[in-house]
Amino acid sequence: MNGKLVYRFGNGKADGEAGMRNLLGGKGANLAEMANLGLPVPPGFTITTEVCTGYYKNGRSYPTALSGDVDAALAEVGRIVGSTFGDAANPLLVSVRSGARASMPGMMDTVLNLGLNDETVEGLASRAKDRRFAYDSYRRFIHMYSDVVLGVEHHQFEDILGEYKDEKELGLDTELTAEDWLKVIAKYKACVEKATGRPFPQDVKEQLWGAIGAVFQSWMSARANTYRKLHNIPEDWGTAVNVQAMVFGNLGDTSATGVAFTRNPSTGAHELYGEFLVNAQGEDVVAGIRTPQNITEVARKEAGSRAPSLESLMPETFTELTRTFARLEKHYRDMQDMEFTIQGGKLWMLQTRAGKRTAKAALKIAVDLANEGLISREEAVRRIDPGSLDQLLHPTLDPNARRDIIGQGLPASPGAASGEIVFDSDEAEKLKEQGRAVILVRIETSPEDIHGMHAAEGILTTRGGMTSHAAVVARGMGKPCVSGAGNIRVDYRQGTLSALGTVLEKGDIVTIDGSTGQVMKGAVPTIKPELSGDFATIMEWADKARRMKVRTNAETPLDARAAREFGAEGIGLCRTEHMFFEGDRIVAMREMILAADEKGRRAALAKILPMQRKDFIELFEIMAGLPVTIRLLDPPLHEFLPHSEAEIAEVATALSVSPDSLRSRVAELHEFNPMLGHRGVRLAVSYPEIAEMQARAIFEAAAEVGRRTGTPPIPEVMVPLVATKAELDIVRDRIVAIAEEVRKETGNKLDYLVGTMIELPRAALRAGDIARSAEFFSFGTNDLTQTTFGISRDDSARFLNEYAAKGVIKTDPFVSLDTEGVGELVQIAAERGRATRSGIKLGICGEHGGDPASIQFCEKVGLDYVSCSPFRVPIARLASAQAALAKRG
Repeated sequence: MNGKLVYRFGNGKADGEAGMRNLLGGKGANLAEMANLGLPVPPGFTITTEVCTGYYKNGRSYPTALSGDVDAALAEVGRIVGSTFGDAANPLLVSVRSGARASMPGMMDTVLNLGLNDETVEGLASRAKDRRFAYDSYRRFIHMYSDVVLGVEHHQFEDILGEYKDEKELGLDTELTAEDWLKVIAKYKACVEKATGRPFPQDVKEQLWGAIGAVFQSWMSARANTYRKLHNIPEDWGTAVNVQAMVFGNLGDTSATGVAFTRNPSTGAHELYGEFLVNAQGEDVVAGIRTPQNITEVARKEAGSRAPSLESLMPETFTELTRTFARLEKHYRDMQDMEFTIQGGKLWMLQTRAGKRTAKAALKIAVDLANEGLISREEAVRRIDPGSLDQLLHPTLDPNARRDIIGQGLPASPGAASGEIVFDSDEAEKLKEQGRAVILVRIETSPEDIHGMHAAEGILTTRGGMTSHAAVVARGMGKPCVSGAGNIRVDYRQGTLSALGTVLEKGDIVTIDGSTGQVMKGAVPTIKPELSGDFATIMEWADKARRMKVRTNAETPLDARAAREFGAEGIGLCRTEHMFFEGDRIVAMREMILAADEKGRRAALAKILPMQRKDFIELFEIMAGLPVTIRLLDPPLHEFLPHSEAEIAEVATALSVSPDSLRSRVAELHEFNPMLGHRGVRLAVSYPEIAEMQARAIFEAAAEVGRRTGTPPIPEVMVPLVATKAELDIVRDRIVAIAEEVRKETGNKLDYLVGTMIELPRAALRAGDIARSAEFFSFGTNDLTQTTFGISRDDSARFLNEYAAKGVIKTDPFVSLDTEGVGELVQIAAERGRATRSGIKLGICGEHGGDPASIQFCEKVGLDYVSCSPFRVPIARLASAQAALAKRG
């Protein structure tokens, strides 16, 4: 470990700055930046992320110099604020918070009011001239420290406080006096001693190092690990620790604490958006224990709230706050998420960071910032997470549908979802694995619910505001969320949700609308999204920036039309076997497979020909002159035959054959490993009549569409699973012969390409040879990944998760392309193919075609296009633009 371990900030200066987020974490870097800007930041210091990574590498131990550096930095903080850490009469109190380089809201630990003990609490009371405040702060510290550092369960303190308030017939925490808090503190301390076998620590240095250790250890907590996995945050980044002088929002009615965004994180509207609480500490706002108040009068009126806004309660501070917010947004050139505290009327800034936002808001903010001249259009395109567009491409509630509304909460994260009520995160995850849609219903969520939130279609909480844990995490995940639905009662023990006289049980269906805050009984119909406005603007800017084309994988008219609406520039993969499984087709296909000779096979294929031709006519017309790549039959023939005894009996009757002969043919075609068996080009070599029928259907369809429209399509006929040039040549010759026959029959000139799918390592290595016959390569990266790794994507999930957990792989190679192994084969094939045929067309049509990281690799290799499922086309368009911009630097 090199360089400084501790970076100081405060009093208008700092050792660090915003560009040092890798070393100081996002929070520490931005605290330093705000201090350098001269903003009111409580002084403090940051222990670097390198200390965290070293802590884990060295058996959870610290560098020798760290202790002295922390002592010196702590003394400097005390000097600035005029108090001393551990001094009984004039104690310095600090907060200890995490701060990774990527924002992980609620995932790691925080301790406030550290430095309080039985002696210093008296000094705090005397200095503040407020015993109630001092003991309120002390009980908060004992609760938080015991939970975070000592492992005493959070609910035990909640239970103690709840029982005490019931006994005294008190409703709110603010109604408890100093004497009340003294009694609660005694109960808290007894609880800690019983749970840990030791008294609550009175040594303030022990407290500090306990908290620092807890923050570092929370980096590897189950919830943090889950969050990192969901958001692709590397484990070796580590977290920084920020130690900062406490300022108190719970110091009476002239004090407050709040969270604010410079723009609306749900809609992107250019309006101050946030919440605050008078006489409270920061955790109160985000924990959802008290209902927060609106910052602005406009927001208060919109919410129909009677609680006064910050604008009306503290107008001077509100004016300073809005000036500070505007300055920070302009400085960072992005929407900011800020935490602030007002102590005795004085404003303190505790944090600023780029605010998490919904996809809809991200688009609006990016477009608006570009139009306001703060960023360029290219930067606006770079700012949008391509994966987040998924939030916009799925249905929302039909506004004309009947809604049986049973509750109303806050519209915390937009979108709509229906599902079974589930009250437990573990159960939500279990039901998701069974393919069931669930709505996670909680009184309030905590970081331990991260896996349940990920599994659920949407989240409903009865407590909490727009900046609660549930709201922030749901927005980051793109999940619909309704928070603070106060008229709904949840009973975990009975497993019920009740509202407006309606009682629903676990398993009943509800619908939530995260755009309006409505909660509805039953499922509500949905409608397709409108892909206009800011979405269309960003897509237009992205299309100007990208080099690669974006096609779709589609074989049905429905998918093809959807893909065109999403901006697809052709079809990169039409899996023709998907056309064989319907009604009359599967019957004719089975007749073909069961035929005794070629004549019988051709007779059965003649029945399929007009159906295939009709399919291709539809696709060519929808694509209107855009390229359409059609893959010849790929799966082995046994997939078209029945397997169970009941199915065999039924099919035998339908085809007028004996069950025994059908059973015999099924056995004959059975393969131990069909993925590597008699499929693809091998079928076309063995049964050329199948490829001939498909080629005829393609060319006749092209001729017919050309006759109708005057613009004949240029089909790309793709031969799958090729390993050698020789086998491709056999099939290619048949395709060319059929094209010539159709040309003579129709009198139409036919333009077409014949190419292959590169999905075997041998094909990649021999690409130079194969390119002599192939006019295009389409990389089938699903199969290329299977054949390169020697693993099946259908079975590998059993051990790939374990591999990821043990660091063997960083990501599932079926989700994001393995650029080192599979990627090298793609690169080799591209280079060797171009060396033989300089104008060869190169594309990718595996699932990786819709994955932003894989698309970046495709741009690097110089592929001509990517092809993906229809709903991922906008994602691929944006990711392609970002890849092109990144390449330009």
